[in-house]
Amino acid sequence: MPPELVFVAHLSVTVGEPIDLGQVGDGHRRIVPILGGTVDGPLMRGRVLAGGADHQILRSDTLTELDARYALETDAGERISVHNVGIRSGTKEDIDALVRGEPVPADRIYFRSQPRLSSAASRLAWLTEQLFVGCGERLPSSAELDVYRIT
Repeated sequence: MPPELVFVAHLSVTVGEPIDLGQVGDGHRRIVPILGGTVDGPLMRGRVLAGGADHQILRSDTLTELDARYALETDAGERISVHNVGIRSGTKEDIDALVRGEPVPADRIYFRSQPRLSSAASRLAWLTEQLFVGCGERLPSSAELDVYRIT
């Protein structure tokens, strides 16, 4: 039986100015600070905590690898660790615009990820025991991510 997707939540992750490390070995590296945000959905509500970061490698003019680590806090005060890896690709012109902090229509960028979620809260043990996928959109001051559980 093929898997199905169940919507978990929309994450609106507020980001700061990228720290540009330049060309380092296998790609152009940037660190994008995570400043906060919101979590809103049928299976999870709360906020994105400040202090995380997305370590990016611009592999080519059209492909960026994403590796974000940050924390969420539910409305009940439970903390959730997030390790989200993914890719973002598009035309050279669209990727250049994103790197400059300019908006690009979501339908012109492929932005998919694999968030791994974990929590010490027993009520949230299912987060560690399930796989998730994310569909994202990068805006000038935020990353918008819809998270789905794979059944």
